[in-house]
Amino acid sequence: MSTGEIAVLVASVACVFAVGGLLVAISSLRREVARIRAMADELRRQTVPLVADAHRVVDQAATEMERVGAVLDSTESVHATVDSASRLAYRAFANPVVKVLAVRAGAANGIRRLAGPGPEPKNGSGAQKDRSR
Repeated sequence: MSTGEIAVLVASVACVFAVGGLLVAISSLRREVARIRAMADELRRQTVPLVADAHRVVDQAATEMERVGAVLDSTESVHATVDSASRLAYRAFANPVVKVLAVRAGAANGIRRLAGPGPEPKNGSGAQKDRSR
């Protein structure tokens, strides 16, 4: 055998081993791809119902948010009504109440003057004697 024939034989044997190695690698990759495909199918089986449930929960939350918004709008309306009613009541009753209290205080002073000098109040906060007489 010549040197060229030995080189061809060595190259042929190396090619056979390389092809064998590639076949082993390809078969290993096919098994891994099949295993990954099975995992993806299992994952899809588990996640599709979860996503559907999530959509349902989001829809329910959106509905509840609309209800809460309506309640807040109603609450703001009631607050505005109560606020305007309290301002109206203040305006309606403040002036007459002050007048009634002023008349009462004036009447009390008048009655005290008509009754004559009486005992001084103990706490010192009563009306002072009129010194203009």
